[in-house]
Amino acid sequence: TGAALFDADGDPAGHVTSGGFGPSAAHPVAMGYVQTSLAKPGAKLFADVRGTKIPVDINPLPFTPHRYRKG
Repeated sequence: TGAALFDADGDPAGHVTSGGFGPSAAHPVAMGYVQTSLAKPGAKLFADVRGTKIPVDINPLPFTPHRYRKG
């Protein structure tokens, strides 16, 4: 939570509002606010995690497909 997000040019783009390990996704997941122009799949973003820039993938919700059937 609170990690700064940057675009491919290193300019500030937003911040993470919540995050953690996603057991269903089998990797870390996070949600945050970004500039509208960058809020689309394929946008190149990076999170500053303890001084290291980590690449971020933009994905629509839900992160994983549901596995239930409506009866």
